[in-house]
Amino acid sequence: MHLNSPASKKSFQDQTQFKTMIKNLLFAAALLSLALASGCAKGGNGIGPQQVTVAVNDGNQGALYPGQAITFTATVTPSSTSQVVTWSLSGTACTGSGNPCGTINASTGAYVAPATVPSPAGVTITATSQADPSATGSDTVNVADITTDVSPSTLSVGSGLIQQFTAVGVPDDAPQTFTWTCTASNVTCANFHQDPNVSGLAYYTANDSCSGSCVQISAAATLDPNGCAPNPKLCTIAKASLVSNRVNGTYAFRFSGFDGSNNATAVVGTFTASSSNGVTTITGTEDELTSSGSAQHSITGGSYTPTASDPNNSNNAGTLTLTTGAFTNTFQVVLDGAGDIEMIESDGHGTGSGIAQISSNPNVFKGDQTYAFGFSGVDATGKRVGYVGVLPMNGSGSIVAPGQMDTNDNGTTSNVCGASPCSITGTYTGPNANGAWHMTLNTSGSTLGFDFFIASGSASKGNPLTFFAISTDLTANPAVSGTMVLQDSTQTYNAAAFKGTSVSALTGVNGGNTNVSLTLGTTDGNGNFTGQFDQNNAGTILTVPSSPSAASFAYTYAASDTNGRYTFNMLGNPDANTAVPPLPFVLYASGANRGFLLDQSSSSVMTGTMNPQGSGGETFAASELPGTYAAATTSSGDSAVTPLAANLLLMSLGGAVYNVFGTPYPPGPTQPLNGTYTLSESGTGTIALTTPSVKNYVIYVVDTSGCTKQSGPVCAIQDFFMMDETTTPNPDQNASIIFAKQ
Repeated sequence: MHLNSPASKKSFQDQTQFKTMIKNLLFAAALLSLALASGCAKGGNGIGPQQVTVAVNDGNQGALYPGQAITFTATVTPSSTSQVVTWSLSGTACTGSGNPCGTINASTGAYVAPATVPSPAGVTITATSQADPSATGSDTVNVADITTDVSPSTLSVGSGLIQQFTAVGVPDDAPQTFTWTCTASNVTCANFHQDPNVSGLAYYTANDSCSGSCVQISAAATLDPNGCAPNPKLCTIAKASLVSNRVNGTYAFRFSGFDGSNNATAVVGTFTASSSNGVTTITGTEDELTSSGSAQHSITGGSYTPTASDPNNSNNAGTLTLTTGAFTNTFQVVLDGAGDIEMIESDGHGTGSGIAQISSNPNVFKGDQTYAFGFSGVDATGKRVGYVGVLPMNGSGSIVAPGQMDTNDNGTTSNVCGASPCSITGTYTGPNANGAWHMTLNTSGSTLGFDFFIASGSASKGNPLTFFAISTDLTANPAVSGTMVLQDSTQTYNAAAFKGTSVSALTGVNGGNTNVSLTLGTTDGNGNFTGQFDQNNAGTILTVPSSPSAASFAYTYAASDTNGRYTFNMLGNPDANTAVPPLPFVLYASGANRGFLLDQSSSSVMTGTMNPQGSGGETFAASELPGTYAAATTSSGDSAVTPLAANLLLMSLGGAVYNVFGTPYPPGPTQPLNGTYTLSESGTGTIALTTPSVKNYVIYVVDTSGCTKQSGPVCAIQDFFMMDETTTPNPDQNASIIFAKQ
């Protein structure tokens, strides 16, 4: 083909256009490659200079507190960029004078929170990259006051004795460091010191010269520049009364256990303790149940001696003796803040536990009053038996309809008074010269005699009057003892009356071992009962739900009449491969979510109490538990139980560290109690002891008090139950329920 021909010219033009197209494509590819190598622009379109970002770290602070100093850090990316930033702060409240949001070092990020909480409390901390001033990072923190709580808040301190006080700061993650103050009639206390190792622990020795509630003890956060005195809304002030001896006055007491031959025993009575020149003398009377029958004894002497074995808390423990005949009964006792005496036998003549309470004025017992009751003991063959019921007392010596009772005698519910529930009427008289009242209960099956003594309480539903009762006619009837509690007359006892959360503590037997449990349950007012429980049945531990992913129990309850009798389904095992059905229980209510429980069918004869969980709003924090608790076994279902008494000291050390210290009684030959504790929002937790031996307990919170709403709730937990769940090296086959009270 000739190059100058028309065809050759067209071919040349096509080739030129093709080459131009290839050059354009190569140029575009080069631009794209350059863009990818250079990084993405801030606008995100893939073209432009490299992006600079700044991240701010506050050390994972949940909140900052007045006067607290921390240093913020910043990370600039990419790492090849200069890491130098400029720090600043901002916030709605930051425009006023006097650094209302605190101060920050522009170069180092060192921040000091203001002395008072700004309003609003949020402060924004910003770091600006010096390499790229348009790149910033920020973190907003809240400044919050630390509210402090001191426990015990009120109590009596015996002359010359030592009382432990604990402090906790709220919110929970606040630094647990404090400055303590102690004054007696506005003068610095003669002997008060803070623990050198634990900031939230202090010791007061009662050797000041003042009277009444003259001692005031407070603890303020070290970050609080004002302390307690000028700003008491942010702290509680404990008030202590000085007395010659903590055991003083007239007490009612009850005790149950086993003698040296493992026969069941029980004692109910009253004694008067008087102190003079530092010496306490005791006289009184008691009713006693033994394998030989029932008898009354005069308490012709006795004493109370504070312990010398606990140099840090001698105010809350001691030895109580009661002389009734051939030998002196000796009890190791611990005292709670209210002065109640929890006691275990320590004389070698038997084992058991009980409680003594200051007796209320007998004038409170008058007019129409209905009492719910719960009794337990043994029948003529030594088998376990339980009674629960209600007794309407008319104020004129008569027990009238609709008195009612349910019984369980070794699994049989018709041995004592006919088929349960059985109707009760009767009479009561007293008091006699010794302070005892007597009542005779008439049922369709038998006539039952009881003595009872007035213990603590009043006519109010918040602090109901309590009696300690014991059977007196053992010829044809079981030997039982227990408690009667004034029923809240403002309640209508239907299903709707039970709407809330409660803790039930149950004790029973399984052959030659014990069967005990704790249940946290919620009733909805419509017959539904849901929650969780722990059970130690002769060493077999059952927890429901068995894991966080398992379901809680979902059972039912019902009001069977209007006098306070309810039926509840409890225990069982809904988590088992083949579900174990719950046991039927009957409850006689003394108030809303409160009363006496009895298992209706099993030979374990599980008896106990249902108790309202309290005003904690069902949300609890481990930092609410710190304090000194008097802890002791509530009752022994079997003679193999070793009753426990102890002073437990629970401490919040900060950083989510919660320790348990304490002194067991009688004192062990080695170390005192030591371990850790946990508490969930629902009010259940654990105590794991490492000394004097490895022991694992589950705890269920019952009561809270002193709740306020400031920077956070300050609710000192006053009461909780404990149950042994130790499995190694050997399961505890004879666990008991232990009650702990501040």
